[in-house]
Amino acid sequence: MFQGRAPKVDEMIELSEIIQAKRLVSNVIAKTPFILAPLLSERVSANIFLKKENLQLTGAYKIRGAFNKIASLSDEEKQRGVIAASAGNHAQGVGYSAKYFGVRAVIIMPEATPLSKVTGTKDLGAEVILHGDNFDEAYEYALKYAKENNLTFIHPFEDKKVIAGQGTVGLEMLDEIKDLDTILVPIGGGGLITGVASAVKQIDPNIRVIGVVSKGAPAMYNSFKAKTVLNSKSVRTIADGIAVRDVSAQNLKYILELVDDIVVVDDEEIATAVLYLLEKQKIIVEGAGSTGVAAVIHKKFDFKKGENIGIVLSGGNIDVGMLSVIIEKGLVKSHRKMKLLITLIDKPGALMFLTDILRDANANIIQIDYDRTSTKLAYGDAKITIVLETKGKEHQESIKQMLENNNYLFEVEI
Repeated sequence: MFQGRAPKVDEMIELSEIIQAKRLVSNVIAKTPFILAPLLSERVSANIFLKKENLQLTGAYKIRGAFNKIASLSDEEKQRGVIAASAGNHAQGVGYSAKYFGVRAVIIMPEATPLSKVTGTKDLGAEVILHGDNFDEAYEYALKYAKENNLTFIHPFEDKKVIAGQGTVGLEMLDEIKDLDTILVPIGGGGLITGVASAVKQIDPNIRVIGVVSKGAPAMYNSFKAKTVLNSKSVRTIADGIAVRDVSAQNLKYILELVDDIVVVDDEEIATAVLYLLEKQKIIVEGAGSTGVAAVIHKKFDFKKGENIGIVLSGGNIDVGMLSVIIEKGLVKSHRKMKLLITLIDKPGALMFLTDILRDANANIIQIDYDRTSTKLAYGDAKITIVLETKGKEHQESIKQMLENNNYLFEVEI
């Protein structure tokens, strides 16, 4: 059993503030499921419980902190309007909350923000301005815009009211499962894990709290290990919800006191988790929200057989184009899709003979292209590109063997 220590009261959000936030936001938000994932539990020999914030009203936990913050504003602040910088989920949380209170909202989003998140924010009545290559550049512009236009800035993670709102996730988890051993939380700016850990550690300091960052946005991991702020020069990850370049010194202080460890997962591992959750759990979870599952599947930390592990699926607002890419690559990696480049003699019946072989191999052709004009081909040859649905590695090996037996020249494109 992990033996924790009680954190210092002045280096966390007080439990009373999180409980108050829970009373406030519970009238508006969904109390999302926190339930056992049987297949994942069996796979890793532990009891894995998923907190499905991807099913939240705006598709992510961010509405909790945004609502708690905007509710606390004075009438004068509300009348002036609010502004936020966000890669998407905080934007929709602020947009929803501002609309609820009848407050004008301006959101600055990075130019590369997925269209689904931009559209979702606009649909909530917020004004969207695209600026900068990443969250940090959007954030800097938002501060400038707020000052010039006399708007109240709603910080996505460095604000006690926001963090208290996010901490309600932790309270709900402990309401449902009393004997958790470990909780995994994605980390971008650190607001979610600060809130969750503040709640959890004050109730039971023996519950281990582990943060998960993307390898392409490692600033908080590096800072945690060095125990000082170490910003990144740039970020690049499919987990756009945690693609934060610069570390909040205040949140790092909280995290150093409250969090037991931080681990790193890369984009391949995140993509594997996204596909696993889609295929096995039948839920859509964005890259950032899948990092905890990636950490469990790829064993990024030590845990005992039968351990009770809670994972926060922080959001489900994944871009459809990105989801399509993840699915396609996943099918290739799991040997359920195969792309062949085959050289044929360009004569009548050659293609039919090839397709007869593939039919006999019980391979389903889903795409075919025929090239006879490439300068790389000998005169009288054609290059055929065929994409097949297959039934695993052994099936693909049998297809290759049949092609070799019939003297075909081919390559398998990975």
